[in-house]
Amino acid sequence: MSTLVVGSSLKEFFRLVVGEAVKSQRVSLAEVTEFYLVNLLSDFAQAEKLAEAEPLAVLYHKALQADREERVRTLRRLGDLSLYTAGFFKESLKDRVVGPDYYMQMGQNAYAAVAQLSRSSSFSSVYWELNQKFTALTEVLEEIAARGQCATPSGQVRVLESFGKSGSEHLERVLLDVGLIPKGVLPN
Repeated sequence: MSTLVVGSSLKEFFRLVVGEAVKSQRVSLAEVTEFYLVNLLSDFAQAEKLAEAEPLAVLYHKALQADREERVRTLRRLGDLSLYTAGFFKESLKDRVVGPDYYMQMGQNAYAAVAQLSRSSSFSSVYWELNQKFTALTEVLEEIAARGQCATPSGQVRVLESFGKSGSEHLERVLLDVGLIPKGVLPN
């Protein structure tokens, strides 16, 4: 996965990197769920998508007050924001009052609620899979983020620091792939 990925579009790029990260981590996903992740990453690649994000508790409160259709949309947005944030910014969340566990719990619960509300929809199984594999999917996104960061020297330092704090196998694999730690030699 250390080779340059070239795609004709942002979605094609994310299709390739999601596919590689899922394979690398041996996460089994339905094709439609993998496609959902590709779309999620493509949406969040637009800077304004994160800038306009509301706090999770506010989204949850809005969902409780909304009619069924708006509740589904709001809970899906809450799940998506939780998954993206917990995957891409897990390390920085550890220093905050609301840590990664909060994002994980809110996201899992949001996707479970969407699956329940969408039982008759063909996408219900996607939301159940997002709920059930939420932790594994945050690790997939964490790997994608780390690979992107390793493209710059300052990003490499951040990934090395995150690995030093967490000891994450996924970050170790990224660092091995990009040649920042030699095979068989790990930092203390």
